[in-house]
Amino acid sequence: MVEKIKKEWFSNVRGDILSGIVVALALIPEAIAFSIIAGVDPMVGLYASFTMAVIIAFAGGRPGMISAATGAMALVMVPLVRDYGLEYLFAATILTGMIQILFGVFKVAKLMKFIPRAVMIGFVNALAILIFMAQVPHFIGVSGMTYVFVGITLLIVYIVPRFFTAIPAPLIAIVLLTIVAIYGGVELRTVGDMGAITQSLPAFIIPSVPFTIETLAIIFPYSISLAIVGLLESLLTASIVDDMTGTESNKNQEARGQGIANIVTGFFGGMAGCAMIGQSVINVKSGGRGRLSTFVAGVFLMFLIIVLGDLVVQIPMPVLVGIMIMVCIGTFDWSSFTYLRKAPKSDALVMLVTVAIVVATNDLSKGVIAGVILSAIFFVAKISTMKVVKRVENNQIIFDIEGQLFFASVDGFVDAFDYTVENKNIVIDFSAAHVWDDSAVGAIDKVMMRYRENQNRVTIKNLNAASKKLVDKLAVFNDQNAKLSTH
Repeated sequence: MVEKIKKEWFSNVRGDILSGIVVALALIPEAIAFSIIAGVDPMVGLYASFTMAVIIAFAGGRPGMISAATGAMALVMVPLVRDYGLEYLFAATILTGMIQILFGVFKVAKLMKFIPRAVMIGFVNALAILIFMAQVPHFIGVSGMTYVFVGITLLIVYIVPRFFTAIPAPLIAIVLLTIVAIYGGVELRTVGDMGAITQSLPAFIIPSVPFTIETLAIIFPYSISLAIVGLLESLLTASIVDDMTGTESNKNQEARGQGIANIVTGFFGGMAGCAMIGQSVINVKSGGRGRLSTFVAGVFLMFLIIVLGDLVVQIPMPVLVGIMIMVCIGTFDWSSFTYLRKAPKSDALVMLVTVAIVVATNDLSKGVIAGVILSAIFFVAKISTMKVVKRVENNQIIFDIEGQLFFASVDGFVDAFDYTVENKNIVIDFSAAHVWDDSAVGAIDKVMMRYRENQNRVTIKNLNAASKKLVDKLAVFNDQNAKLSTH
């Protein structure tokens, strides 16, 4: 236990502290922007980012991953805030956390294995596109100096790490260019233009809503949506950070941790949040690996707001935009262009559909769900082809079955037989096949009955153990004209 704590908290102290500072600076405009999307005061998003980061540092299952207020969650909240107000949002956030804890207890992370690689690639690419699109209003058509500062930031973040790695390049860009902007009197949009910042700590509150069934009926649909969207984004982000760092993480613990963090956030006046791939990538790229980096990000965010609030509001938006553009470049899977040419057409289509739906709806969960469903349809179509080969041997007509017999393949199975023969010995050999469901057993029944109508004697042969158990349980053929054999 002591070794685990040392490894997760204190094995990379310097890197974690510096990367946490960079992430905190990047969190401020994002949290304010997401608050505006949700229709709430900017402090609601900032408080959420503080509490989520601090709690998840202790309770999460993926060291070094950043959780805070996010755009995907903000979009789900819009109708709730508009129709019922802020207090109902706090109540929904608490219920969201409770649902996520239950998901963690029931090991929902097992569902991650059903997300294909094509969907993962599409998720990452769509997220990179969305992050870039979110930056566009902050620099396109604003001013000439905006372009200059974005360009200089890109150069600093790209070039400096090649020669100097003691301090993260994004932090150098933020400090250096903020000083230049302030003392040079350069007219630029700043963090302060995104919304007002209140220099105070969050206070414990109990949501001022009626504790009734009617309230539960109002918030539950939003909470279940927030819980699913939050966990989907968090678990996918955890998998991506796993790949980036070459380490494993506890996804079920992450689900429970997200739940605990959201419960605390709701009681401290914050909106529901989840893992952020953009900030998590910034953290990893800046050298963050342990839980300390996430903790520092949350604590330093609040330090910036309370102690350095007057300076923070003067940080030029073009600098943060440049950093986020570099995050987009680093996040986007550029090998996916090669993947489109080399991968099976079905996988390439799944990736493109995932990207298109996420970008069109601005909702990561819809794209991922659509990608998974489309992958499932292609998979079912791929394995639903049955092969039935007829041969004659020792006065017997033998049909060799090859493939997976289930609801999608039963029609091809039934149509593959020759039912014109009369008074023959028929053998149906399942050596290279598997019977999966009731539809499959029904199809076998149908074949048996059609042969029996012409006084044929039929033997089912070489079913594997699982298939035989299912056929024994569900089949209706059971007389002297049909018999079941595993020999």
